[in-house]
Amino acid sequence: MKNAIIMGAAGRDFHNFNVCFRDNSDYRIIAFTAAQIPDIEDRKYPPGLSGESYPDGIPIYPEEELSSLIKKHDVCEVFFAYSDISHNYVMHKASQVHAAGASFTLLGPDETMIKSKLPLISVCAVRTGCGKSQTSRKITLLLKEKGKSVAVIRHPMPYGDLAKQKVQRFATYEDMIEQECTIEEMEEYEPHIQNGIIVYAGVDYGAILEEAEKEADIILWDGGNNDFSFYRADLEIVVVDPHRPGHELMYYPGETNFRRAQVLVINKMDSAEKDKLDQLLDNIQQFNPDATIIRANSALSVPEGEDIAGKTVLVVEDGPTLTHGGMPYGAGILAATQYGASKIVDPRPYAVGSIKDTFQKYSHLDKVLPAMGYGKKQIDELTQTIDQADCDLVVSGTPIDLGRLIKTNKRILRVTYALEEIGSPNLKEVLEEF
Repeated sequence: MKNAIIMGAAGRDFHNFNVCFRDNSDYRIIAFTAAQIPDIEDRKYPPGLSGESYPDGIPIYPEEELSSLIKKHDVCEVFFAYSDISHNYVMHKASQVHAAGASFTLLGPDETMIKSKLPLISVCAVRTGCGKSQTSRKITLLLKEKGKSVAVIRHPMPYGDLAKQKVQRFATYEDMIEQECTIEEMEEYEPHIQNGIIVYAGVDYGAILEEAEKEADIILWDGGNNDFSFYRADLEIVVVDPHRPGHELMYYPGETNFRRAQVLVINKMDSAEKDKLDQLLDNIQQFNPDATIIRANSALSVPEGEDIAGKTVLVVEDGPTLTHGGMPYGAGILAATQYGASKIVDPRPYAVGSIKDTFQKYSHLDKVLPAMGYGKKQIDELTQTIDQADCDLVVSGTPIDLGRLIKTNKRILRVTYALEEIGSPNLKEVLEEF
């Protein structure tokens, strides 16, 4: 039996364990290591999920301890299992593992994808922040128009009690509050719920699929970061970003999605530069010439947006897009500029606690406040940062209703955005054929 470690970030790592190692007598998983997600380390993957071979569960350590863990436990293989990582970063980790004496492995789609008994569509992306969520929402609405019952299964974000989060079902806003969702989770679930779509998520994606199949005609996998689907899809749709041309070939596993896609959606055409768009189209022609290409705009709207004109504004944006997604701005900045803000406030002088730490870690951020909220304490720090900012109002480009979630002394104007396809082919035509 080989001793092994799974490197993860509370998502793909747990899924890979469940489908490949829980009942695998060839391997002994001695630990998970954790990156990207605050406070996930120093916990355990609980016995109720780890199975009979692991009656005490599996410990989770900070990734910084990886080399020492390999040597201490005579580990012969390390499985890398998280996403939206540059190819350079992945190979640096591979070199670190090799230097400690172990092998470095990336498990692929055939070993990790679960087959559904229902038709299944996956929506993935080449990077965080491409516009994947608005694409998913458009697809679910088109399917509803055809009289289909849709269950969305969302990429995992289990940052709380893992045993309780084995299978999660969200049909109302109250479900999210009751299950103590973070801001990051609400950003993904709330828009679907507002459209009358049931959302599933959690930890055990085999059990999750079984529950979702009981109340749907079609399953839609709503991917996270740039991970590939946990399920074998009958139609693979991937969103690419003309603001970051070349990234579709530079990040793991986004390039996997890029090369596998049957349909590529080029979002944000309305704000893309021509030379960057041309570079993206050249890469599509070279690396996935058979994919159907859908061109689309990300249409912004702000109720009472005229009130932004001439004002000093604080812009709050989607956290993951700004942090490990690497974007310096999002829909909030575009809306503030479009509606004529006189000044966009630098949030850094007002940041407190973990929000301040976030700015130190992601030094490319200077004009936007990432909506970090991995727990109550961090949500409180986000609120305090907003309260202290010297501004006339807040422009929120997060997918959630931030004003409903936090109580602040600032007026918040919410930016909404939707996918608007340009001409043909479009999603309706693709789905008709499907």
